[in-house]
Amino acid sequence: MPQFGSGIIPQQGAVAAELAATVRRAFLPKVFVQLWKSTPTMAALLAHAQVASGGLSPITVPLQGNPMVTVQNVGYDGSFNQPGVTPGIQNAEFNLKGYLTAIPFLGMEGLVQIDYSVVPLIEARMNDATNVTLDRFATDVFNNIAQTQAMIGLPAAIDDGTVATTYGGLNRSTQTFWRSQVVNNGAPTAPTRNLMLQYIAQVTKATGEIPKMGLLGFGTWTQLAQDFTSQERYNVTPNLAFGAGKVQALFRALDVAGVPFYADPYCPEGTLYLINNDYLSLYVHEKAAFYFTGFESTLANGQFGYVGALLTLLELVDHKCKAHGKFTNLQFLNI
Repeated sequence: MPQFGSGIIPQQGAVAAELAATVRRAFLPKVFVQLWKSTPTMAALLAHAQVASGGLSPITVPLQGNPMVTVQNVGYDGSFNQPGVTPGIQNAEFNLKGYLTAIPFLGMEGLVQIDYSVVPLIEARMNDATNVTLDRFATDVFNNIAQTQAMIGLPAAIDDGTVATTYGGLNRSTQTFWRSQVVNNGAPTAPTRNLMLQYIAQVTKATGEIPKMGLLGFGTWTQLAQDFTSQERYNVTPNLAFGAGKVQALFRALDVAGVPFYADPYCPEGTLYLINNDYLSLYVHEKAAFYFTGFESTLANGQFGYVGALLTLLELVDHKCKAHGKFTNLQFLNI
């Protein structure tokens, strides 16, 4: 409703009523969305997503978890023991998970808005369908463990069997190579550079490969950043004064031993994930990657209108669990 009685608009009364009857409101032709958040994790996963297709267990990952040959010493005569066949490969199997966002479009809504819409409602719903879907993806990535019709997230993918005993059809109790590096601190522990270096070394030691990124909640990330703050220094370009340029303070990403640490609004506070992107992929069906079905009539249901759907089939797959780490019960700021 128009806001009367402020600025140059008069108080409610006859004059205000006349203005309301004769003057249009001046709309901004945009909708400013107040709900959704940007997430670096989903941006990285979608940017490097892999293609999946049909079939049973459409994502089947062959894994070598045991040696398939043996090494032995030989003497001058070169004799050696006859080798036997040692099986070492087995499959981890994953199913795609379906996400469907239904989009309604009332026939009368279209007739009312034609040539008079400030913001076409159907366009706003189409944009919102993508945002709602991405929000659900990001939520499941950091939270889902047990809902088997939804994407299995990082808590189960990066685990040592404490949260998810079975992952990809393989039991972590017997298949010890399928365990991630997991530390649950007994008491809330301050995230410091030295502690992050220790965690990086622990993950790297398991495979010899350094993780590519760290993910933290904003409160945890900010507390870690404060461990860097006292070490900041400012470099002045020769022959220039401080007033000749802009001094930049603090960080967008925190770098420890070459590993960037990012803040993600969906990451639970007090938890750090160290991830090697070479072994963690989002698989998306080649025919159902944000696929829009088109609008179909709802006349068959006794309603003058249409309904469409945005469909995505995907799954998050960890190919090498021990290349990642999960570290919990870290201190964080309440922000």
